[in-house]
Amino acid sequence: MADEIVLYTNPMSRGRIARWMLEETGQPYRAEVMDFGPPMKSDGYKALNPMGKVPTLLHGDTVVTECAAICAYLADVFPQCGLAPEPGSPLRGPYYRWLFFGAGPLEAAVSNKAFGLEVPAGKERAIGYGSFGDVMDTLEQAVSRDEYLLGERFSAADVYVGAHILWGLQFGTIEKRPAFEAYGARIAARPAALRADAIDDALIAEQSKAK
Repeated sequence: MADEIVLYTNPMSRGRIARWMLEETGQPYRAEVMDFGPPMKSDGYKALNPMGKVPTLLHGDTVVTECAAICAYLADVFPQCGLAPEPGSPLRGPYYRWLFFGAGPLEAAVSNKAFGLEVPAGKERAIGYGSFGDVMDTLEQAVSRDEYLLGERFSAADVYVGAHILWGLQFGTIEKRPAFEAYGARIAARPAALRADAIDDALIAEQSKAK
């Protein structure tokens, strides 16, 4: 019997990225919806994720946290899904590049912008992402070259980076450039993305009714 996959998540969190990735793999999984606050900070849950945050993926005895890591892990564990270039492929380089760009410069720049944190003038070289403008320009180039980040091939990098773009456009933390809107529309229309959104949106509706 295959090892069970369990996703610890909340529909109003980055756990939505992990659910989308799981839906892309087509693998069966069980979701454990965690409430914010004490449940996430309990000793039992922190034994899995010491950060006390979601998402966390449990696959058999293997624990994976951090959205980008979960995406990369699932793509490698289920290679038949074609969500990552094969080791040794020339596409492996850009795949890693954009996956880690999303987890590093993009995440940091957008988060700082959302909270009004500005890099002091002249100090851009001291911070990993340089400036918010540099990140947006680089991201625009990445999604403008072709249909996906790796050309015509959709990958886990599109799940992770694409989720950031979709959220940023929705909440105003990413500039509404035509390239971002066109790319976002393409990936949001994927059947797996639609399924994942429907599941999490239904959970949010249930939580609202329960309050």
